[in-house]
Amino acid sequence: MTIQRLFWLGSLLIAGLTIAPIGMADLAAQSSQSQAGMVPFTMELRRGAVMRSPVDVSYLLDAPAGKHGFVQVKDGHLATADGHRIRFWGVNITDWSQGSRQIPAREDAAFVAGTLARFGVNSVRFQFLDLEEPRGLISKQGDSTATFDAGALDREDYFIAELEKRGIYIDFNLLVGRPFHAGDGVKDAEMLREGAKGTSLYDARLIELQKDYARRLLTHRNPYTKLSYTSDPAVAIVEINNENAINVGFHAPSAFYQDELRELYNQWLLKHRDAAQLNQLRDVAGVGRGEVVPLLQSKGQAAQASPEWFYAEAEFFNDLQREYFLDMEHYLKQMLGVRSLVMATADHSHSSSGYPILLATEGMDIIDGHTYWQHPEYYVKKLPMVNDPLNSTVVELSRSAIAGKPYTVSEVNNPFPNDYAGEGIPILAAYAGLQDWDGIFWYTFEPKSDPAWKPYVGDAFDISLDPVKMPELAAGALMFLRGDVAEARSVNERTYSEKQVFDSMLIPATERPYFTESFPLALPLEHAVRIDSLAGPQTKTFEKVVPTDPIVSDTKELAWHTGFDHTEGLVMVDTPRSQALIGFIKGQGKTLRNMRVEVSNNFCTILLSSMDDQPIANSERLLLVAGGPVENTGQRWNSAGTDVTSFGTAPTLVEPVKGTMELHGLDGARAVRVQPLDGAGQPLGELVDARISGRMWRFPLGSVTTTWYEIRVER
Repeated sequence: MTIQRLFWLGSLLIAGLTIAPIGMADLAAQSSQSQAGMVPFTMELRRGAVMRSPVDVSYLLDAPAGKHGFVQVKDGHLATADGHRIRFWGVNITDWSQGSRQIPAREDAAFVAGTLARFGVNSVRFQFLDLEEPRGLISKQGDSTATFDAGALDREDYFIAELEKRGIYIDFNLLVGRPFHAGDGVKDAEMLREGAKGTSLYDARLIELQKDYARRLLTHRNPYTKLSYTSDPAVAIVEINNENAINVGFHAPSAFYQDELRELYNQWLLKHRDAAQLNQLRDVAGVGRGEVVPLLQSKGQAAQASPEWFYAEAEFFNDLQREYFLDMEHYLKQMLGVRSLVMATADHSHSSSGYPILLATEGMDIIDGHTYWQHPEYYVKKLPMVNDPLNSTVVELSRSAIAGKPYTVSEVNNPFPNDYAGEGIPILAAYAGLQDWDGIFWYTFEPKSDPAWKPYVGDAFDISLDPVKMPELAAGALMFLRGDVAEARSVNERTYSEKQVFDSMLIPATERPYFTESFPLALPLEHAVRIDSLAGPQTKTFEKVVPTDPIVSDTKELAWHTGFDHTEGLVMVDTPRSQALIGFIKGQGKTLRNMRVEVSNNFCTILLSSMDDQPIANSERLLLVAGGPVENTGQRWNSAGTDVTSFGTAPTLVEPVKGTMELHGLDGARAVRVQPLDGAGQPLGELVDARISGRMWRFPLGSVTTTWYEIRVER
């Protein structure tokens, strides 16, 4: 997530209102979406922190974090120092919605850390610590960003210590939104983008400042853990920067940086092209002998450029980025003594090819990807992902994984508002298991600074008070951290030549997200997919395949039904310990190995997981999550259904999932007790006794307004 996008979001969230963009008159008409049938149900995290919940899944965490030593890479996956596989089920920590604090007050640190652990979060990504206080660590004193605010740093140290106590690992991102100032000795500081995107990859002063920030943060000794961050094994990952890449067609923010880049390019040409090749380049660029070769000014110009000009520049940018990341990695590991795994940056733009940035960063310890389903910036009609599997977050993210490298997703969400947003967490938890990925970090969890914070969803990305996503977070932790979904039986690997990687920059966005001719986009929903090489032989030609319906994983545990005319999609997860129906269950009612549901809701998610590591058939305790659409009270949509004109106010409203659920195959069951839960994860109302009919245990859903239940099976 770029800070630019979030500044955009913040500018829209003024007193709970969004503003229709100029020039989009068809979006200006406000229409109140009907909230008939929706009722209040809110998360009560503070009350949940003082009373132990029967669905607390913190037992999944191996506390304290780092007790086995530094996280390492073993057999292409993340592992503890003693060789055991470790996966990360995480969140980003940010503070974009009003009343949130990225660095909580000391008195809130234990509460926030305990809340995350209770919902199964074993890792957090600190993305925007390079903002000025009170939001980040950087002191506002003077016209420089070269010092930390002592109070902010102390609060962050204390928060991290509380996280680590509970088994929560740390991911530091070093360059995200830093607001460079003239006092930093930076040229044209007022013209730089947040974090000096692009220019921070090659300007010597900006790189020097990045190293200084890394030194000040990572060699700092946390007084509460008694460890510097370089020697703290709970610091699992250090990211060099966030969503920062540069390539052919890049245009610097000022003449100074453009001249600097052109000079670096021409120095590179002297090393990598002979005199005849240089003269040929000058000829095609229209400059005289002995003159500097200009840079292509846009992707459009690149598409029209001669091959020798385009490939020279593509090679230059690849070398520039690779050398920057290798230099930063060397500084972190060799000069500062960082023992954590180092990540470069994420493949993050799925409307264009991600292979160039992967080529430049494949030497790092971890490969990473970002994506969002229907990001609100793009003003598209909010539609269900279950109806569009080939463009799903699963398929988009799957393109970036490289054979032999751990793969994480450090930003992902199905943003609010969207009546179908609850599909995101369970679908990705399931398919990340199939793909055998190493980490998922949801964007984002925003700690609230005020105990009286009103219970509503405050921005498009904050899941902390979402009454469907938070229970799903716990269910997803069970599914992903335990490996309930088996990894795919086969891995489909593909190779690219370096020329293909460069050529992919010119392929139109209609070929998203794989930018590979004839690639069958259903493949990642059936098998594991990996890149074998980005500088090898030409990739094989894929045969055009019409996807089947359903698209079934080779493990037979996952099935993605698109429904009639792609209007009633349904994802089925059917494993011994976790089972789920996600989507249009009413129109496509299905039976899984231990459950069957009949609901009156048009769209909902039903997740069932054992809570004692036993198969559902033998488990004594189960977590059931049943969620539908979520809205804020008074939330208003524009007439096109592409965005809200008001986020509304507290309390959050849910559409209760109503119907009947049947459990079968429960070995030796004598009684089944179903306990609805409130927003604190505490018992709500009376127990619901399931009645036996044949070998089925049947009970009603929705008799009490809730989104989750504890089920106890007596044998």
